[in-house]
Amino acid sequence: MANTKQTGESMISRVSLKGREIILVGTAHISQASVEEVEQTIRDEKPDTVCVELDQARYQTIVDNSSWKNLNISKVIKDGKGFLLFANIILSSFQKRLGLDVGTKPGEEMVRALNVAKELNIPFEFCDREVQTTLRRAWAKSSFWGKNKMLAALLSSMFSKETLSVEEMEKLKEKSLMHNMLEELSSFLPKVKEVLIDERDRYLATKIFRVKTKKVVAVLGAGHIDGVIRNLDLLEKKELEDNIEDLEVIPKKKIIGKILPWFIPVLVPALLVLGYLRGGMETTLNGILSWVIATSVFSFVGSVVSLSHPLAILLAVISAPITTFLPIIGPGTVGGLVEYRLRRPRVQDFEAVKDDMVKIRTWYKNRIMKVLLVYLFTNLGGIVGKVVGISYISSLLP
Repeated sequence: MANTKQTGESMISRVSLKGREIILVGTAHISQASVEEVEQTIRDEKPDTVCVELDQARYQTIVDNSSWKNLNISKVIKDGKGFLLFANIILSSFQKRLGLDVGTKPGEEMVRALNVAKELNIPFEFCDREVQTTLRRAWAKSSFWGKNKMLAALLSSMFSKETLSVEEMEKLKEKSLMHNMLEELSSFLPKVKEVLIDERDRYLATKIFRVKTKKVVAVLGAGHIDGVIRNLDLLEKKELEDNIEDLEVIPKKKIIGKILPWFIPVLVPALLVLGYLRGGMETTLNGILSWVIATSVFSFVGSVVSLSHPLAILLAVISAPITTFLPIIGPGTVGGLVEYRLRRPRVQDFEAVKDDMVKIRTWYKNRIMKVLLVYLFTNLGGIVGKVVGISYISSLLP
């Protein structure tokens, strides 16, 4: 059985597993005190292995300012992954903004842990799941309303001016506060909490459990400590399989998820045909006109909000009545790709992307961010246009 001991007020727990000792250091990801505590713990404990809550790709993004130069944003948009990239950047942006308030970079404690491990010639392991897998699983497992709430939360964080003091930052490591925050997330977005917290608790615990050296220091976000301890206990008792491959698979769409994208391509023509049968050709023509105006106008609004290039706006608007029918493309895809072609990202855009993601006004200046804004807001406009267009067509039926 896992035995745990809380060390003082700090989030350091010790877990004993049949001759092995695992020391879990809980951190607030943008806390200078956490950075110092991580370094001191590793130096004092001199473990055989250091584990960190990072994956290889995220580590490269944190330490390598040139990593963004490998981004093919055109391919991202064509593959329909613009939202995932957007979500990743928004989360990073929010965390970085909070970090600026307390003078710490996000993930600095993880990098410090790895640097100290290298200095002391201690082997280290990346123990977290790839962030893209996590985001894709969270999106795939959320309901239609869950997706909307997730998108609303991301958009609101773009414009958030929330700041934290050093004292408030340190409180994020308190168990009671962390418990309340997780309970709130669970009630608001249960599937997101399941993927971001519960699944990763199991994933992190399994990766740490697989390290067979006698003494391990694992650096984790404070919110994962209790869950990792619980999963380590289950792994030790063999009540949980040492298998996490299922957590790396993107769930297949359910039948309703496969059918839903084709709902509008079927519904709109059906309403137009019904309009013809009930009111004649005039009703159908008015319905078509309503659809064209609604989808074009709202796509135009989305494009203008993103300050898209005039030609990108024009092509997005022209394509909107057609692209809103297609499940795999939207006006934002057209607008985003045209924006990318006309205003290709420059060297300075790649070099400044980490700093420019912090404030919404700098998103408009950075051409990488700008393409994403065009893609997102134009598609959102197209979605609103669909709803309005269908409402208008329905109201025309006798």
